[in-house]
Amino acid sequence: MQRILCLLILWLTPLFAAAQDPLFSQFYAMPLQINPAFAGSASAPRVGAAYRHQWPGFSNAYRTYAVYYEQGIEQLNSGIGFNIEGDNAGDGIWRSTRLSALYSYSLNINDVVAVKIGVEVGAHQTSLDWQRLVFPDQLDPAGGIVNNTGEIQPDQTTRTRLDLGAGMLLVSEKFWVGGGLKHLNTPDESFLLVNNNVTSGLPLRMTLHAGTEIIVKKGNKRREAAFVSPNVLFASQGPYKQLNLGAYASGGPVFGGLWYRHSFQNADAVIVLAGWKQGMFKIGLSYDITVSGLAGTAGGAYELTFGVLFDQNENAKRKKRSSQLNDCLRMFQ
Repeated sequence: MQRILCLLILWLTPLFAAAQDPLFSQFYAMPLQINPAFAGSASAPRVGAAYRHQWPGFSNAYRTYAVYYEQGIEQLNSGIGFNIEGDNAGDGIWRSTRLSALYSYSLNINDVVAVKIGVEVGAHQTSLDWQRLVFPDQLDPAGGIVNNTGEIQPDQTTRTRLDLGAGMLLVSEKFWVGGGLKHLNTPDESFLLVNNNVTSGLPLRMTLHAGTEIIVKKGNKRREAAFVSPNVLFASQGPYKQLNLGAYASGGPVFGGLWYRHSFQNADAVIVLAGWKQGMFKIGLSYDITVSGLAGTAGGAYELTFGVLFDQNENAKRKKRSSQLNDCLRMFQ
């Protein structure tokens, strides 16, 4: 009975309160999720995909997936991108999907510093499988879920709304720093309270991020540089906040990382990353070691990412060598 009531609270929360966006632990592998100004920041066109399974102890409580494509347009000092993100809560009872197109413009301050400004326009869809919900009047202390509910299904169980975002990124050969804003128009995703003005829509999400790059061993035409990239990521949405502190390291075909995440109310997780990169392909596997009070019940979070950077042909290599701007965004590529 206790587990049923816990799941009921989990499933019904989106009906009455504003939700929180999922955020990948491997944020470097899904840069368009945190800031549209990252569109076109790679040395060549690239695609990426990610899958996250959070809290497996709660029977598929949260599963998140995303795919993206982005490329630069050198002649226009611009970049474009397309991002698709889905979130599955309560084993499919609550689903959200976001499709967006992104554009960025780069202004070179000098040979080593540039400012990138990005915008995002998309659609945010939420859907609810009402028939699979469990309400208090259906529960019997002895028999479990045995009664019919008196709750009335809302007229709409799927809603699609316009979703807008923007961001800015300062890039140099020594550091990068930026910020992104999502849900500028706070799209309404509620079902039961659509006419009651109780909720103000999906809360604005602010993301601040910064990092630097320390070269451990210089690269050449045959070998990429080995480096360590300390970085920080802060995200705030409604009453929820998180701070990630850590570092990414790469040497040859192997890379890894270690981060500590805090929610400003309690310690949340330690994130461990291991990955492999060869040619244009890159794959990463991370695990969030939960250190909060949920550690013994919920479990951690698995995350798998895959990326392809189309920089292996001679034309792409020539453009990379002749680029006017040297930056330290190697961990994103």
